[in-house]
Amino acid sequence: MFCSTIIATIDRSTLTRAVNSVIDQDFLAEDFEVIVVNDSGNPLAASRWQESKLVTIISTQKRERSVARNTGAALARGRYLHFLDDDDWLLPGALQALWELSKKSENEWLYGRTQLVDRTGGELIQLEHGLRGNCFTQIMAGEWIPLQSSLVRSDLFFRIGGFSPSLSGPEDIDLCRRFALHGDFYNIPQMVACIEMGSETSTTDYDHSLVTARTSRELILDQPDSFKRLRSSARSSCLTGRMVRIYLTSAVWNIEHRNLTKAISRMAFATFSFLNSGRSLFKLNYWRAISKPYTSDTFLQGFQDAGLPVSSR
Repeated sequence: MFCSTIIATIDRSTLTRAVNSVIDQDFLAEDFEVIVVNDSGNPLAASRWQESKLVTIISTQKRERSVARNTGAALARGRYLHFLDDDDWLLPGALQALWELSKKSENEWLYGRTQLVDRTGGELIQLEHGLRGNCFTQIMAGEWIPLQSSLVRSDLFFRIGGFSPSLSGPEDIDLCRRFALHGDFYNIPQMVACIEMGSETSTTDYDHSLVTARTSRELILDQPDSFKRLRSSARSSCLTGRMVRIYLTSAVWNIEHRNLTKAISRMAFATFSFLNSGRSLFKLNYWRAISKPYTSDTFLQGFQDAGLPVSSR
């Protein structure tokens, strides 16, 4: 089977739209499935999609999204995993386009463009990252590739341990970072998914998520291969500067949290990276990358328009 879509839900009214957006795809039925993980603690409201042979429904009894998604993934038969929230939806032709991409590349993470919308369906911004290959530096610096627009190779998903059960909110960002430490990315320009943004009806504690996302990044920087992977992905003056900034901001964060030994280690990596920057030291974009957050003004504005907090990483 090509793809398994896993939808963790608390039985919001938008669940029917999410499920139908997948089962209505013009794609061979034997090549995909939908696994709905009911984490609401109550029976799902009756709906016609529940009669579809493409859909499997399981329950996890209020175990939160990471556990619900991992449970769905454990039952999945697809070579690729697709994680869709119950208030988001796939666009027509998405699976076909990503399947065509999979035939051209053996990369582990496939994705397309994303349309962010507010809770009334109004368009905010479109995300077109253009990230390919080893993108560890960009993603550790603050890039975000939505899971709703992505297909993730199941073997690598399980190899890195799936979603972290200790995280609720930034679990998708954490998964993307850990994936980038080991795997590569490949994209298509086609719009494949719509994502609702906004604090209304959201189950995410965004303020808490900003803190836990930073903590999870520190854990990834602790991994033995992180520095090597960052260096190999820093293929330009700008990305070399981003790498230096990653370690500098980590050093500051650890000083603030009184982790002095780790702060010294991060400063050592920042210093080594700086001293080995070569000709990048004479490039303006190198210094801009060190001094400014990775996230663009347009990206920040889209989140602010949706009423979500943002941070400078």
